[in-house]
Amino acid sequence: MTRIGWIGALAATLLSACSNVPPPSGTALTIASVSNIDAISRDYVKLTLELGEQEAGYVDAYYGPAEWATAAKAKPRDMRELGNGIVDLMLRLDALPVSDDVLVEARKRFLSAQLEAALTRHAMMQEEIFPFAKEAKGLFGVTPEFRPLSSYDAALTKIEALVPGTGALHERVEAYQARFTIPTGRLKPVFDAAIAECKKRTATHINLPADEDFKMEFVTGKSWSGYNYYQGNFQSLIQINTDLPIRISRAVDLGCHEGYPGHHVYNMLLEQRLTRERGWQEFSIYPLYSPQSLIAEGSANYGIDLAFPGEERLAFERDVLYPLAGLDPSTAADYFKLQQALSELKGARFVIAQAYLDKTITRDDALALIQKYQLVSRERAEQSLSFNDQYRSYVINYGLGQDMVKAWVERQGDAPVWRWKAMEKLLSEPMLPDDLVE
Repeated sequence: MTRIGWIGALAATLLSACSNVPPPSGTALTIASVSNIDAISRDYVKLTLELGEQEAGYVDAYYGPAEWATAAKAKPRDMRELGNGIVDLMLRLDALPVSDDVLVEARKRFLSAQLEAALTRHAMMQEEIFPFAKEAKGLFGVTPEFRPLSSYDAALTKIEALVPGTGALHERVEAYQARFTIPTGRLKPVFDAAIAECKKRTATHINLPADEDFKMEFVTGKSWSGYNYYQGNFQSLIQINTDLPIRISRAVDLGCHEGYPGHHVYNMLLEQRLTRERGWQEFSIYPLYSPQSLIAEGSANYGIDLAFPGEERLAFERDVLYPLAGLDPSTAADYFKLQQALSELKGARFVIAQAYLDKTITRDDALALIQKYQLVSRERAEQSLSFNDQYRSYVINYGLGQDMVKAWVERQGDAPVWRWKAMEKLLSEPMLPDDLVE
């Protein structure tokens, strides 16, 4: 079946599922005319804004023309019309001639992948439920492979040796980590110092816009630990969730992930190099449930190790952050060793999420497994599960995304200069998960 054929079949199935009225024959699934890619781009942005009116949080960032957002709020199309609109854009995009410009072809593939994700999310907005793996493929462009949870038992054994004692391992680890909590009154200076160092290390390799900046807030009542709300004009709002005590290891993690070279830099480079310099309006909007999120989350996680390779993170935390937090620097090495061992369990997170969301385990089972394989308290397990309830298969973008980005970047060269160049390319061009596969 041709691409146009399978799009027509998929659209007919999805759109008929969201209305009691059968779809009109032919009208929405035919190509009325061949539009240029800029017109498609503008229509894609307007359609994404309208989808955002149907689901809070669907649009993660927008800094395009204000009148487009106003129009989307004033007169959004209904879900049936939006579904037809997605398919129409797909067909218009497929009808474009092949370009000699490699970046233009990459742009077309990017738009195509984003639209396929929009079609999947459109169905989910109509209460269509997909199996976890199919949902992940539809939204983020990857099919995760699920290792058995028992494959993480070796990592648990290693951690047992690092935190000896009696009682459940997750209780011992939680009690040990509690010793490295940043006092509430010291959070701001610790995070200020961490983000400043993340920025300094990133700016050594990537030219950042001269007027870029961010505002940081501490918030409560969230299912996540940190969030970057990109505002446009090279500005971000970074929020840090204080519902649970924050450990010293999270300062560099969140400073890099939400800031430099993570989400803040990613969005800035797209705005600077694609939206402003090339006029590619599709990059002025970021739909959260799209392949773009695997690139965003994977690069933000990998950016931590890129900015602080080897023992450099330990040295910075011990010499700068521990004194600011009022913690004993002599304990930093042992805690750093534990953090490295805990990172081997990251893949277990989406294995548990898959079983929970596919309803092969109960909520209580999931909480117990999170405590066992993420080595956290019941309270932290509850927060993790509430993230899964809210964002579903999005969880794969962290661990799987990081692994894919790491493999791709490190294939580009061993020297730091080449890895930073690869990272800059990843953050500033129309890259997709498929581009990361060897």
